Amino acid sequence: MIKFTVCYEIGEEVKSASESNEDIIIYTEEGSRTKILLEAKKSIKLLSFEQHLNFAPDKNDACFFNGYQSWTDTKEFYIYEREKNVNRLPQFLINAFSFDRYGDAGFYRYDKNKLHGYDIFYCKGKREKFVFNLNYTAAYLIIELNKKDKTLTLSYDYNGTEIAIGNRWAVADYCIFDSVAQGMACFESMFPRKNTAKLFGYTSWYNYYQNISQDTLLRDLEALDKRFDLFQIDDGYETKVGDWLQVDKTKFPDGLKPIADAAHAKGLKAGIWLAPFVAQESSELFTLHKEWFLRFDNGDYVKCGSNWGGFYALDLNNEDARNYIKSCLQHYVDMGFDFFKLDFLYAANIYVKKGTSRSAAAEKAYAFLRECLGSKLILGCGATVFNCIGKFDYLRVGPDVSLKFDDVWYMRFMHRERISTKVTLQNTVYRSFFNNRLFANDPDVFLLRDDNISLSPKQKEALITINALFGNVLMTSDNIREYSQVKLKLLADMLELFYHAEVLDYTRRGEIIEIHYALNGCKQTVKYNTKRGKLL
Repeated sequence: MIKFTVCYEIGEEVKSASESNEDIIIYTEEGSRTKILLEAKKSIKLLSFEQHLNFAPDKNDACFFNGYQSWTDTKEFYIYEREKNVNRLPQFLINAFSFDRYGDAGFYRYDKNKLHGYDIFYCKGKREKFVFNLNYTAAYLIIELNKKDKTLTLSYDYNGTEIAIGNRWAVADYCIFDSVAQGMACFESMFPRKNTAKLFGYTSWYNYYQNISQDTLLRDLEALDKRFDLFQIDDGYETKVGDWLQVDKTKFPDGLKPIADAAHAKGLKAGIWLAPFVAQESSELFTLHKEWFLRFDNGDYVKCGSNWGGFYALDLNNEDARNYIKSCLQHYVDMGFDFFKLDFLYAANIYVKKGTSRSAAAEKAYAFLRECLGSKLILGCGATVFNCIGKFDYLRVGPDVSLKFDDVWYMRFMHRERISTKVTLQNTVYRSFFNNRLFANDPDVFLLRDDNISLSPKQKEALITINALFGNVLMTSDNIREYSQVKLKLLADMLELFYHAEVLDYTRRGEIIEIHYALNGCKQTVKYNTKRGKLL
């Protein structure tokens, strides 16, 4: 019999229970799938569920913790390692740049003795465990390992979700195994393999950033050959983030439709980037329609971070805000765009009022995007991971690639969602078992060019190799017309990996990840040094 606690409110009184009482009836179904149902005898507000397990991994066991959102650093941890904690920075820096808004630092209490993750966890080695959430549409399953107390805590935060008299609610629904092999087999049966198309494409961001123009994009588009599937315009076309209907006429005197048409003429899908749930402070949208934006209980607008000089979350419960988002997306559908990279989606649940869980808020928001875009291809980015299931075709599984291997030194002390090639490569490997089950994985770009970049040749080779092995999307921001014959040969070899290689397994050994894969019937091994970013 498992031991757990359900916490709820009746009126102003907070109560805890582990069995049926005068307020609720609890039904428990145990086995490899644990399901605990609550039936309300009175109207209640459900706060949380918590279960503690005795669990003490060996020092050499590898424990996988899935980060809060798609950019959050995610890997197999050894128990002596610690999570980055942005709250250790001086408070004036956090306040000035909103570093605590990108991930869970604003609502999860970090502790040097704890490791934690969301919705899925495994430990492989001497003490094995595999856990994954089947109640993710209602609330996140937070898996927390207390290294000091040697406990594994499973908890759901329902944030006052109301349950009316007579209603039955799943307060917990998860699968748990003492074997990684058995757990993975169950996970794969619950999320059958998809056959989402692989995409080889171009995106403008990682060369020009916001400094794009009609001439630059048409030049790079012309360089693409018949192997390419996608040409995507990234940030920089709009006058301000949030003002999606206002294209910068200096950069794009003819608008964006000629570029979409030119991509189609070459047989490519046309892609466009938007951050539909946010707007920068200096945008016309924020200036003229502040009533469309989300506020904290104290009246302050919900700031999402420091990009573009600061940006804010739209209130997705506001009908006018939703209609605006829908009209912007439809505008680009009407223009002929086929592929939508939707970014900074964590803004949908950065702050939720009592009565709705963070997961439920994200589910509603992401479903709205799918409703707006119908059958168009969606790549989610900066999104809470399990909420993307059934909503998006593709998901970025790590942070942005940086032009330096681990970005500038001071950024290494920042939030867990920071730009970093080092981090995104580890995410690409360790989240690879999500690929073509939860969604198709986008590992971000490879870069082989020599100008405007500080990655070494060996680091560039590792980047393209790991992306090709583990991703369902292979993108670059390079003008491939400038590639040497050596680079063209490497690209051709990597496309062979991308389309035909099958990863068999991977194992962490300290700073090295040993990867086994099969290509054309031959088994091969590659070792990746995560600290230096090189293949051995």
